[in-house]
Order: sequence, then C-alpha cells, then structure tokens
Amino acid sequence: MRNIAKNFVLARIARKTISYLLKIGIVLLTIWFVYRHLNHNQNLFEFVNRIHQIGQTQFYTVIIAVTILMFVNWILEAAKWQYLTKLLEKMSLWKAIEAVFCGLTMAIITPNRIGEYGGRILYLPVRKRVHGIFAMAVGSFGQNTVTNVIGTLSLVCFIYKYLNLNSWLSLSLTFLAMVFIFLMLLFYFRIRWLVFLLDKIKFLKKYHRFFSIMAKYSFPQLVVIMLFSLARFAVFSSQYYILIHILLPDLHFIPVMLMVFNLFFIQSAIPSLDLLDIGVRNFIANYLFGFITTQSVAIMACVSCIWLINLIIPALLGSVFVLKLNFFGNNT
Repeated sequence: MRNIAKNFVLARIARKTISYLLKIGIVLLTIWFVYRHLNHNQNLFEFVNRIHQIGQTQFYTVIIAVTILMFVNWILEAAKWQYLTKLLEKMSLWKAIEAVFCGLTMAIITPNRIGEYGGRILYLPVRKRVHGIFAMAVGSFGQNTVTNVIGTLSLVCFIYKYLNLNSWLSLSLTFLAMVFIFLMLLFYFRIRWLVFLLDKIKFLKKYHRFFSIMAKYSFPQLVVIMLFSLARFAVFSSQYYILIHILLPDLHFIPVMLMVFNLFFIQSAIPSLDLLDIGVRNFIANYLFGFITTQSVAIMACVSCIWLINLIIPALLGSVFVLKLNFFGNNT
C-alpha cells in the first residue's frame, strides 16, 4: 500500500510538472512568435504613420472602435461556443470567453489554427473533450458556410464587374457557384449526413460515440449557430470598412465590401499558420483592391492592423488563461 501511495504521489507531481512546463512553453513560444513578426512588419508602421496624418482624435477614435469590435467579435464566438457545448455540459459565458482566448493563443503557433481546438476543449471535462472537438467542428462549419456563401456571391459579382470573361464562361462559373452554395447550405443543415458517411468507414465506426454529437444539433439549433456566425461576419467586415474608409475616404462602400468579402473567401480556402498568414492576406488584398485603388500600401497597412488587433492582441491576452490550464484534469 505504501508503494502504491508513493507511486500515486510521484505520478501527480510528474503531471503537475509536465503541465507547468507545457504552459510556460506555450506562452514563451507565443511571445517569441509575436515579437519576431511584429518587429518585421513594416505595414504596421506605415499604418501608424498614415493614420497619424489624419489627426490624433480620429486616430484614437478609429483604434478604439476597431478594438471594441474585436472584443464584440470574440465574445460572440464565446457565446456560440457556450451554445455549442450545451449538449456536453453547462458552461458560463466567462468560462467560454476564457476557452476562446486560450484557443487563440494556441492557434497562432499551430498550422491552420489546429491548436484552437486544443485550447477550447481543455475547458471541458476530460471525458467530454473528444466530443468537444466535433462540437467545435459544427461551429466552424457554420462560420465557413457563411463565409463561403457570401464570398461565392461576391466572387460572381466580381467576375461580372471586373473580369472580361466570355459570356458562356461567366454563366458556367455562375452555375457552378450556385451549385456550390446549394451544397454548402444543404450539408450544413443536414450535418447528420456527415455522421452517416463517417459510420460507413470501418475504422471510424468504433468512434461513433464521439462524432455522433454532430447529429444531435437540430435544425433550429443550427440556425442559431449560423446567426452567431453571421453576426461575427458583420463585425469583422465592419472593422475592415472603418479602417479602409478612414485612410481612403474616396472609395465607395459597395466596391470595398465586395473586395473584403472576396478576401475572406479566398483566405478561408488557404491553409496557413496564423502568424505567417499576414503575408498571404496582404498579397490577396493587394491583388483584389488593385481593381479599385492604386493605394496598395494603405490597403496592406489596414490588413496588417486588423491582423494585429483581431489575432495578436487576443492571443497575448489568452496567454494569461493558458497559465490557468490543467492539462490532465478539469479547468473550473
């Protein structure tokens, strides 16, 4: 009995030590990544220089407005996460906010934001964490559906307005776009079909108890999840418009939003690391906005500012919650 008790104590100490090292490692890696990329981002310095030219009052007003919208954006995502986890356990909004910000910290140092899943599910009971991955997948699917549907419609408008394509080619692309939108909406609102397909794969069938949660979301619940996603889409679209409008006031609302929606759509289809993602965003934005303005430096400055406010600042804030994590138990 004494040996068993001794082994139990040693195992507990080992778990605590590993958990502590993991937390410190994640925070230090995040800080290093952020410092390295901020230190070499000339577009941010260009943004500060340009916006200072329009007056100090407007500068602070714009930055405060966009920062408030950042918090609105992630609180909406936290409310969506709270709603998604209702099938697993009751979660307070504050706990959901902690989970979301913790996930953002892990997201920026992992390819294609995979770490975001890990950060969030650690706030669930151990036995529910794998289920949480698939619950989060439903939320991501809803957000991607909104981005893809609006983005596809914007792309069709972009093709007709700015690209001189053959009429038959334009019609063919429009038809394919409508089919794509139909399939996206169909599979989102019939997400249980995905569970059915996964069940047909032999080696996955034994994990049915984990992914079956996706089939438990009813049509009304999926509508609510999509409304959360739409609200978030409206918020971060507004952030782009505010910054672009303050630097380039001559640009009209509709062309700007058309390019912003296309930027979201193309960006969502490209897997990347969040911290390296800024280069990809700038390249796409530079190409798209080249159709409506020659001020490419101003556009890239806006994109870099949004990247800093929407991803880097929340990731740094989330590092505080990472230090609270319990990797081997419940985070209450």
